[in-house]
Formats: sequence, structure tokens, C-alpha cells
Amino acid sequence: MTPLGETEARRGGAALKAEGFQFDLAYTSVLKRAIKTCFLALEELDHMWVPLTQDWRLNERHYGALSGLNKAETAAKHGEAQVTLWRRSYDVPPPPMEAGNAFDPALERKYACLPKGALPLTESTATTGARVMPLWSDTLVPIVKSGRRLLVVAHGNSLRALVKHIDGISDDAIVSLNIPTGVPLVYEFDAAFRPIPHPDAIAPLSGRYVGDRDAILAEINKVAAQSKAKK
Repeated sequence: MTPLGETEARRGGAALKAEGFQFDLAYTSVLKRAIKTCFLALEELDHMWVPLTQDWRLNERHYGALSGLNKAETAAKHGEAQVTLWRRSYDVPPPPMEAGNAFDPALERKYACLPKGALPLTESTATTGARVMPLWSDTLVPIVKSGRRLLVVAHGNSLRALVKHIDGISDDAIVSLNIPTGVPLVYEFDAAFRPIPHPDAIAPLSGRYVGDRDAILAEINKVAAQSKAKK
């Protein structure tokens, strides 16, 4: 995690504390940057005691054979147009990771408890959502329905999967949705578990980002610019 990432995590926790938010439990992925982000945010909130669960289904998208390659290496091997299609389409995954790849998550001890074949060899935005949604419906929704306040710390594509479902965002629109890092996004639900639109929400989301609106819009634009640079 970079110093900038640490600053963003603490800033997010401080923003939540400034508005009086409190949480009863937290969920993250099993990736270090999400876990540390959660720790730092909880520290700013003085919530280090909150039970924390890590679940691999909140992990970032698996880029298959592209894992570990930088932009120049990937473009040289596959061509700019093909790489852009893999990165920005909704349902076209990169080539699957081959056996023996040094970046294969199946080689990591933290996944040893999973059944063989549970980990994907590549993912699109669509299949990332397919693994996130059972966690949402079977675990996270019952937590929220019980009245407990839940903090979820994840990654760009796993968070896209959640907001896509919550707000009913189309397949085309979700790939161009840019979620800024370190900026809390708050959702509240009515008795029928429909999201309650907030007057300060930024379309197409019904939840609201916590913090200064102009600064948040600047962060969203920065993420959008970074995404365009990767194409």
C-alpha cells in the first residue's frame, strides 16, 4: 500500500467520524491493500474493536494471463485494441491464466481452504459480479436487515458489482462508472430493502459519497482520467 493509499484510507475514516457514523462489523477482501485500508479507517473511527471478516469474493477482478504484466508489455503482446476490450468491456474476459503462472492465487496459502477449482483463471466484469453477489445476498443483506451497521472495504470491480445490483445500473453504464478510492459511499435502505435515494447522490448512484462534493467530483474525474490512460 502506497503512502497516498494510507492517506486516503485515513481520510475516509476521518470523514465518516466527522459525520458521526458508527459500525457494528466490517467485511473486506483477503487482499492486503483492502485489509490495511479497513484497519486505518477503523483506527480513525476509534472502531478497532469492530469484528472484521475477510472474504475472497470481495477480491479485485482476476485479470487472467494479463496478471503481472504492465501496460506496455500487454499491448506489445496482444495489441492496444484487444487490451482495451478486455479491460473495459462488461463480459469479455482476458485469456485464462496458465498452470504454473507465478501470479496464480491458487499457489497462495490464504486460499488453501477453498475447494479445488473455486478460484477463477480469468474474469470479466460480469463474472466478477457473479462471485460477489452470493456473498451479498446470503451474508451481507441479512446483516443489514438485522439493523447492524456494516462497513465494506473492497476494490473497484467488486464494488461496481455491488452498486450495479443495488442501483440497477445497466451493463454498459457500469464499466464506465468510476468509484474514487478512499471516499466512503453510504447506502441506506427502506423496509422493503430498496435503496433510499439521497439528495446529494451523484448519478447513477442513489447512495452518497461522504465529504466535500467538489473534492469528491475531482477524485471521480481523476479516476476517469487514469482509466483512459490505461486504454
